[in-house]
Amino acid sequence: MSGFDGPLAFAVFLLASAGLLIMYSSGFDHGSRFVDHGRNMLLAGFIMFVVAQIPPQRLMTLAVPLYVFGVALLVAAAIFGITKKGARRWLNVGIVIQPSEILKIAMPLMLAWWFQKREGQLRRLDYIVAALLLAVPVALIMKQPDLGTALLVLAAGLAVIFFAGLSWKLIVPPVVLGLVGVLLVVWFEPALCADGVRWPILHDYQQQRICTLLDPSRDPLGKGFHIIQGMIAIGSGGLFGKGFMAGTQTHLEFIPERTTDFIFAAFSEEFGLAGNLLLIAGFLFLILRGMVIAMEAPTLFSRLLAGAVTMIFFTYAFVNMGMVSGILPVVGVPLPFISYGGTAMVTLGLAVGMLMSIAKAKRLVQT
Repeated sequence: MSGFDGPLAFAVFLLASAGLLIMYSSGFDHGSRFVDHGRNMLLAGFIMFVVAQIPPQRLMTLAVPLYVFGVALLVAAAIFGITKKGARRWLNVGIVIQPSEILKIAMPLMLAWWFQKREGQLRRLDYIVAALLLAVPVALIMKQPDLGTALLVLAAGLAVIFFAGLSWKLIVPPVVLGLVGVLLVVWFEPALCADGVRWPILHDYQQQRICTLLDPSRDPLGKGFHIIQGMIAIGSGGLFGKGFMAGTQTHLEFIPERTTDFIFAAFSEEFGLAGNLLLIAGFLFLILRGMVIAMEAPTLFSRLLAGAVTMIFFTYAFVNMGMVSGILPVVGVPLPFISYGGTAMVTLGLAVGMLMSIAKAKRLVQT
């Protein structure tokens, strides 16, 4: 089919099939959720096909206007946005939209465009400008607050900066400081998470999520409930799982958000470790194929964009599985092609379509 990369399409098809299968089971009492999930997949597939026909050079012309448009919407959301559950993330423009979703695509596009324009003459100042371009939307998204989306946008932007050739001398120090910070938090957890203690750089709910991660039993029927039930479901699946439609944690409604953020727990319960390994293999194949496309891309812009988009898939999957398994804080990141959600599915369709476009451009150059 025109513009389609066979191995990449195969990986997406397998993951989408797994998503439909577990959505049918976990969404058994959510009315039309399974049908809606299928419709969202068809919409994402259509968008993927359309974007795959757009040459990377045309995508590059969209970088600046899409970035400026996305940041403007974030500012508008901060001023005029709709507040739900204490977060001002949505904007009513006739329909209710979440502007931060635009930055998941606009951010890597913008930074790839910036480094393409500076190709052959990169200086330290260029990396500083790139960091500022990244910091503005991330700060606005954190302000909403939306830690999960901010993490995804940050990861996409950092991937572009890293692939553009950022020196290891600038990468290692913040990584080491981050690891030291994590170790200090774990070591002093009883004092840092005591009642009345407030961390200055985080919202209260973000601090609570970290403290709950370190000790879910602190509030087993409240803030720790999600993590505890997710781990119980994963462990109860055993080697081969309880079987399709036979997950007790899922069907007795112990797993919270079982069709969205915690769908991996429902999948683990019904298909066990064997099913998890197959699912992880599917994501690894998708990521490896994306990296191959990035390495073979004909231009710097294409290489950076393909690498960043591929890292988006990695970040989605790693963070979701990590938070459900109790090794990362719960931040509300869906599992690609598996979790329910129209906006996230459309974003994934756009991302795969861009990879398809870059793969097609490579084939055209070769011929």
